[in-house]
Amino acid sequence: MPEPVVQIEHLTHTYGERAAVDDLSLSVQPGEIFGFLGPNGSGKTTLFRVLTTLVAAPADRVKLFGLDLKTHRDEIRRRIGVVFQSPSLDKQLTARENLRHQGHLYGLAGADLKARMDELLDRVKLTDRQHERVSTFSGGMRRRVELAKGLLHRPSLLLLDEPSTGLDPGARIDLWQLLQEVRNTDGVTILLTTHLMEEADQCDRLAILDQGKLLACDSPAALKSTIGGDVITIVTKQPAEAAQMLLEKLNLSAELIEGSLRIEVADGHLLIPRLIEALPGRVDSISLGRPTLQDVFVKLTGHGLNADALTPPAAAAKSSH
Repeated sequence: MPEPVVQIEHLTHTYGERAAVDDLSLSVQPGEIFGFLGPNGSGKTTLFRVLTTLVAAPADRVKLFGLDLKTHRDEIRRRIGVVFQSPSLDKQLTARENLRHQGHLYGLAGADLKARMDELLDRVKLTDRQHERVSTFSGGMRRRVELAKGLLHRPSLLLLDEPSTGLDPGARIDLWQLLQEVRNTDGVTILLTTHLMEEADQCDRLAILDQGKLLACDSPAALKSTIGGDVITIVTKQPAEAAQMLLEKLNLSAELIEGSLRIEVADGHLLIPRLIEALPGRVDSISLGRPTLQDVFVKLTGHGLNADALTPPAAAAKSSH
């Protein structure tokens, strides 16, 4: 096996008495698109800040490219590219000017910098808009400039924090086509945080986080295979009462998740008529589907991915720093 690009062993990071990252261990292999999936307060942002060297890590807990993050921070910084969730572009500059200033920060200049800017502007399909101010760009176009900035110095590892947040579906498709190209053509390892299921589904492997803990780590397909059969979701105005009726009439346990009843069962289509019969006049809607990553998350945590309400405001604020 090749040496992991990222190796984390028993990492813990606390804010006061709260562990934002709790005894986490995992590795990321060269050429992977690896995702951290979890709600706000799960530890994604803190972990991202550690890996981008913005938050110090104890010695021998985090290694990038085989180098200890604590003792080789500057060398690691030269080998990583970062795209933050918050915009980092100067809107009063053009796309090309933003790239030029980024290049200067990494010691690029002259013909080498010009060639690299030309190449990346072409790859992100902004050559014809390169001399326009970023303030006139759409969200998707700005994200493409951010990606070009992160790739300008030819990093071996690209880290992205919630890369698709705020983008429309078309812009998300364009972004992911770029990420696949960067991985396949340049061999860049990509690590990202997300709370979007469609984005998580496109990763090679996922680490599912909740309240600072690693709950599972595998490919999206393997994670979904841990749920047998179908998933039935019932929407009703009195879910607790409906769950009790299903238990009494059908000896069937239903989980109450975010106001809806959820049932895992084989051959779910055969059960639906019996469920409607057991809950006369109480079913507002009922749906049947194959297991999704949302279902995996629910099974692991007992709650949905939209778990902001479960995180105290003070803790959520701290986890974003």
